[in-house]
Amino acid sequence: MLGSSDVPLAERYDLAMLDLDGVVYVGGDAVPGAPAHLERARDAGQRIAFITNNAARPPERVAEHLRDLGVEAGTEDVVTSAQAAARVLGDRFGAGARVVLLGSDGLRSALAEQGLVPVGVDDEAVAVVTGYGPEVLWRDIMRVAVRVREGLAWVASNRDYTIPTAYGVAPGHGVLVETIERFSGITPTTAGKPERPLLDETVRRVGGRQPLMVGDRLDTDIEGACNAGIDSLLVLTGVTGLTELVAAKPGERPTYLAPDLAGLTEPCTAPEVDGAVVALGGWTAEVRDGALAVSGEGAPADWWRVVAVAGWNHLDEAGEPADAAQLTPPPASSGSADG
Repeated sequence: MLGSSDVPLAERYDLAMLDLDGVVYVGGDAVPGAPAHLERARDAGQRIAFITNNAARPPERVAEHLRDLGVEAGTEDVVTSAQAAARVLGDRFGAGARVVLLGSDGLRSALAEQGLVPVGVDDEAVAVVTGYGPEVLWRDIMRVAVRVREGLAWVASNRDYTIPTAYGVAPGHGVLVETIERFSGITPTTAGKPERPLLDETVRRVGGRQPLMVGDRLDTDIEGACNAGIDSLLVLTGVTGLTELVAAKPGERPTYLAPDLAGLTEPCTAPEVDGAVVALGGWTAEVRDGALAVSGEGAPADWWRVVAVAGWNHLDEAGEPADAAQLTPPPASSGSADG
């Protein structure tokens, strides 16, 4: 259920496509060790791309933020769901097409880059594109919802239901998408993860014949990689914890698993499975009476790997997640950040 690589992933995959929040930074700070891990991956010859479902910020602002955190990044290294949405529209309608814009500056600049013409909610247009925008007015949402119900083609940058803010988790663009969808009865074409357009756009822009998706969320990053048919690395510096990991469905399971971005520059060995017992690097895990049990000692990354595989085996056989409430992950090793 997990893949193995006897060489560092940065040598096996020529492109790493990194989610941002929870992978490279958390809030306003870089994930501990992330800049150094990425520098080592680049030194090994791996291209690094930063991809985000956030359609509000243009790539140059994202790159500037990364550089402020000590992460090497150029504008050309950043790909957003706004750019992916604009590509979908450009491919469908061609340059010069008029598109109703319901979103922020990142979406406007992405449309212009594709040669599309952003227009207002009442203007003649072939389609509407929506994205996160805190200044979007309710009257404009109402007008767009009516036009979508009347048949105007609709592309949504993403469907993230929540976003992190300085004041806590807040409603994301997915709430707006659901509102228009329920009113109109129309499901939009979605550009962001877990759908393929954002990942395809990243490969197109940055290059790479053997890409690897790196993320912290099972339902966007890892599911998106599964949908695109590419391998993935789950890191545990963001939203995925023990409970979420052992409950991951087949379409949400990563190829590789590591506590943090050090996993890019290390070999990655899959556990061995013998009946109900899963073993790797001095750790053994199994589910007893519905509860996960782990014994032994070794590297923290190997602990997480045996727990994941034992949990997934049980989920597939029993139809319900194993109880992991009694488990305590080992402390992160030097240079790693445990999630």
